[in-house]
Amino acid sequence: MADRVNEFGQPIGWPVPDWTSCARPPQHPMIGRFCRVEPLAPEAHAEALFRAYQADPEGRLTTYMAWGPFATRDAFDGFLRSYCATEDPFFHAIIDLETGQAVGMASFMRIDPRMGVIEVGGIWYSKHLQRRPAATEAMALMMRRAFDELGYRRYEWKCDALNAPSRAAARRLGFQFEGIFRQALVYKGRNRDTAWFAVTDRDWPALRAGFERWLDPGNFDAAGGQRRALADLRDG
Repeated sequence: MADRVNEFGQPIGWPVPDWTSCARPPQHPMIGRFCRVEPLAPEAHAEALFRAYQADPEGRLTTYMAWGPFATRDAFDGFLRSYCATEDPFFHAIIDLETGQAVGMASFMRIDPRMGVIEVGGIWYSKHLQRRPAATEAMALMMRRAFDELGYRRYEWKCDALNAPSRAAARRLGFQFEGIFRQALVYKGRNRDTAWFAVTDRDWPALRAGFERWLDPGNFDAAGGQRRALADLRDG
């Protein structure tokens, strides 16, 4: 949609005449074929999440997280109680429907209902979730909530610019790269340049169709492997 000009010949943005604001994310779960994404409750999810966390004894999966590694269950429980029991970030546990166990987590954060902007972050996928259909489905469910259920206009993804797997995941899911914010944060005693990605409500219909095609049962073989890649189904 092209920008307009005002009476002085200055370019201005296109009109959004009916815009008011969005609701905040609700408490009820998001349910798919492979996973359920539900508000994180330490008393319900801590045990399974810590077991899943122990599959990464070196703490490699928390290198680019603001938190971790955790040497003990007490330290992990304390983290869940303090860091995850908030309205923003609003953490969710990702439940594998096959096992009924929590195998990862992600949050809605920097929630700005007035401007219709919301971010997905704090994404931690255990080795039991990585490279499985549930991993993609969880992100699709959260996007669907933001755009289809709540009417947000912009959905952001940010990560350490050095985190190559996170940047690749953002692109695979359809986020567009928007640039690097240099020296944006200090965490774990080191600098972080932050890579910004986003999806807008104008991008979403094509992305949603791609997710639906990819998650269709016919796109998986008997061993559970994908027949066609997400990018191919989204673009074609």
